[in-house]
Amino acid sequence: MEAVDIQAVESKLSDVTVTPIPIIPKPSTSSQSQQQTSKQEPGQSKYAQLLSVIEEMGREVRPTYAGSRSSAERLKRNIVSARILVRECLIETEKSARQ
Repeated sequence: MEAVDIQAVESKLSDVTVTPIPIIPKPSTSSQSQQQTSKQEPGQSKYAQLLSVIEEMGREVRPTYAGSRSSAERLKRNIVSARILVRECLIETEKSARQ
């Protein structure tokens, strides 16, 4: 796992504003339920899918810092998924703004 300079990352994120969103806790935290939540349901909006991926990412942060390779890999996959969903959300937002 690569070393990350926390201060460098924080300095890049100094102008970011984070708005807290309430998250309803799920009753089960087994690995199987985590895999099910990562699957994108067709009826779910892109924004809801993004929130779900971000929630999963939050669960992987501590194990990743503790050195869990599987958590680090899941976190990387979730970051890629989140980036794609952010782009799709922006496209949806631009389309709705034009209408």
